[in-house]
Amino acid sequence: MEKQSKLSIMLKGFIKENPVFVLVLGTCPTLAVTDSVSRALSMGIAAAIVLICSNMAISALRKVIPDKVRIPAYIVIIAGFVTIIQMLMNAYLPDLYTALGTYLALIVVNCIILGRAEMFASKHTVVESALDGIGMGGGFTLALFCMGTVREILGSGSFLGFKIPFLQDYSIPFFTQAAGGFFVFGVLIAVVNKITKGKAISKKEFGCANCPSRAACMENPENTESAKEAK
Repeated sequence: MEKQSKLSIMLKGFIKENPVFVLVLGTCPTLAVTDSVSRALSMGIAAAIVLICSNMAISALRKVIPDKVRIPAYIVIIAGFVTIIQMLMNAYLPDLYTALGTYLALIVVNCIILGRAEMFASKHTVVESALDGIGMGGGFTLALFCMGTVREILGSGSFLGFKIPFLQDYSIPFFTQAAGGFFVFGVLIAVVNKITKGKAISKKEFGCANCPSRAACMENPENTESAKEAK
């Protein structure tokens, strides 16, 4: 396994392996809650906290959890942290809790969190897993913030709920709708691809090898043959 510095582990999630704009993961909350900056930041921070905590817990228990039940075990651990976040938000930030709605509970099955558990936390130390969680969680939050900023400013003529005088009368509601979300998402992916010149992540990171469901999927002979052909 290639040795990485702790700084590179933490920073790679922001641009090089950004979970939203490079790996294209977690697109459901990315498109659903980024019609405003406040919702986007709330979702990003909540997911980041769950990612950091679950990474650390899974790393600490990686030698205890049996290989055959690792995915269900990961989901139970993640669900425990999500429940804690839900209860805290419901108690102290009820408006945001209501605004996020069911998407807060869906953090349990967020493929970014489960993917990092399988690909990184289960193979690295607690400290390294915490740094990976900070990097990937920070990258996810940054992506949602960028999406929310563009969509709220153009779609509502405001930022964090505060009206922008010279844009208020020229807002474009299209950007707060689903179609507008897809449009902004595509444009930002193109911008990141242009900045990194298409070299943000190597091709070896994609494919069956790093998929959390690989073991179950490979039990199907047809999928095994397809994976061999794709190499």
